[in-house]
Amino acid sequence: MAPRHPDRPHPETVPAPAAGTDPDGDDLAAYLRAQATEFLRALRETGNGPGGAEGAADAGRALRRSARRISAALHTFRALLDPAWADGMRTELAWVSGTLALEHAQEARLDRLLLALHRLSGSAPAPVRAVVHAGAPAPVAERGSLTVGAAKAGALLERRLTLARTRAHSATLEALGSARFHAVADRVALLASEVPLAPAAPATGLGPLAAAAEDRLAGAVAALPLVTAGDPYNAQALIHGLSPDPAPHPQDGPWHQVRLLLRLHRYAREIPHPAPADPRLRPAAEALTRHRDAAEAAAEAAQAARTPRIATATAYALGVLHADQRHEVEAARFTFQQTWQS
Repeated sequence: MAPRHPDRPHPETVPAPAAGTDPDGDDLAAYLRAQATEFLRALRETGNGPGGAEGAADAGRALRRSARRISAALHTFRALLDPAWADGMRTELAWVSGTLALEHAQEARLDRLLLALHRLSGSAPAPVRAVVHAGAPAPVAERGSLTVGAAKAGALLERRLTLARTRAHSATLEALGSARFHAVADRVALLASEVPLAPAAPATGLGPLAAAAEDRLAGAVAALPLVTAGDPYNAQALIHGLSPDPAPHPQDGPWHQVRLLLRLHRYAREIPHPAPADPRLRPAAEALTRHRDAAEAAAEAAQAARTPRIATATAYALGVLHADQRHEVEAARFTFQQTWQS
């Protein structure tokens, strides 16, 4: 399909197809159409919505949110849909969501690390917000209570992450103007009016597929060292802590996987099907998001400490910052353990 400009007619003006004889398929189709409508609405607001940069940022978050939900539904309920269409759509939505998330992730990581530096130095964290939004090193007066090593560590992190954020912003603009993105928008516009259900959809219910997603989550959680996470000190987390290998921390992968499976489970429960309320899901998801953010911030501090020819005091400050963020990782695991087993 030839790419079209995203400023197309609102999908709500397109009449929805008549309901079929499959209630589960109808529920899934209605959910996907609603999320596609949100995607297109957010897409329009990214370019001409109110609120300037802040409004565009809100629209970008809404765009990512709807893209994640569509992708999750296509994954969990693939048996109800045309498989080739669902797989291709998921690939493109993952590209959209991942590309649009990069700039926000870099800004949030810089914010987190600078706040931690001020907290560890016993100084007021207020100037950090100004540092993040200005995208430039703060005046000396704003860093007066920081040690020389901490101040230089903060300046190094600002340079690294501001550059990364600028590159992510350029990548986002390039993606939004690309033929690939316009093709994705066209496919979402079609989804807002027509959902390609599989011929076998009437024989496949939402309940068993949602239960399978919950089972995958339960299996992944069961493999986590929750007993260790319940201890105040996790000595195993120090293994390879001084390794020069810049690879991700060996304990983090399973926790990140649980976060993704928990998201799939939460989104599956948004589609109507019989299921009791589970108050653990939201706080557990928040704990795992904090876990991911802290783990990525710790990795950034460690990578910055590998910068050639930096002063010893700067490297020391980055090492303290790395240890602090790994402590936050352990705290998030403890919170998840307490929430999940409550």
